[in-house]
Amino acid sequence: QVQLVESGGDSVQAGGSLRLSCAASGFTENDVCMAWFRQAPGKEREGVAAMHIRLGVSNYRASVKGRFTISQDNAKNTLYLQMNSLKPEDTAMYYCAARGSLCGSLQESDYNTWGQGTQVTVSS
Repeated sequence: QVQLVESGGDSVQAGGSLRLSCAASGFTENDVCMAWFRQAPGKEREGVAAMHIRLGVSNYRASVKGRFTISQDNAKNTLYLQMNSLKPEDTAMYYCAARGSLCGSLQESDYNTWGQGTQVTVSS
């Protein structure tokens, strides 16, 4: 069974940076589609970045392109999200997702395994 544990969330000022981590366990060789999602209070969960962890191909939400970078360390079974130039509108609970049916997808319905989330708060 795949388990995901996120960490790295914090409170920062606008313009700051954070790196989120997602430690994964229980993967099989077919578990190659992973992503980061976020959910702000009162809003639906939205995809932020996704990738094929073997090929390294990634996809980003338009509003984070050029600021966020998704990456992985296969030796550590860890997925990362480097977030730079953070804005107040980036404030949300951030979730790691795995076992995607379509690599690169930013659709919540394409993933069936989720972590518990880590909170990111950006103040102006």
